[in-house]
Amino acid sequence: AEELEIHPDEVREILRMSQLPISLEKPVGEDDDASLGDFVPDEAAESPFDTASLSLRREDVEVALSALPDRERRVIELRYGLDGSQPCTLEEVGRTFGVTRERIRQIENNTLKKLESLPEAQGLKDCV
Repeated sequence: AEELEIHPDEVREILRMSQLPISLEKPVGEDDDASLGDFVPDEAAESPFDTASLSLRREDVEVALSALPDRERRVIELRYGLDGSQPCTLEEVGRTFGVTRERIRQIENNTLKKLESLPEAQGLKDCV
């Protein structure tokens, strides 16, 4: 109580209240038309802001990639898993295209540099 600079009776009351279980189904509000559980956030659920933000970033990525030649776009999609699959290694992408992993590395690096200068990729700069 001294450290918190509050009266000992208040500390006792807070401790007592913290030990009482409260049902999440307990009605709250002026008309008891809501329950306490309605106001407890679901930590596992994505927030609407995060969901919208992710959707906008996906759109920005799609717009930027659409400005690339097919081969470069596909290399980036495979390397970073942008096609919904797991990201692939240089070796795996190389096998897909029938070239060495070194060649895929070169294509990837050149494509990433190209993306930096594309007007279609300007929306991505805010995300990085």
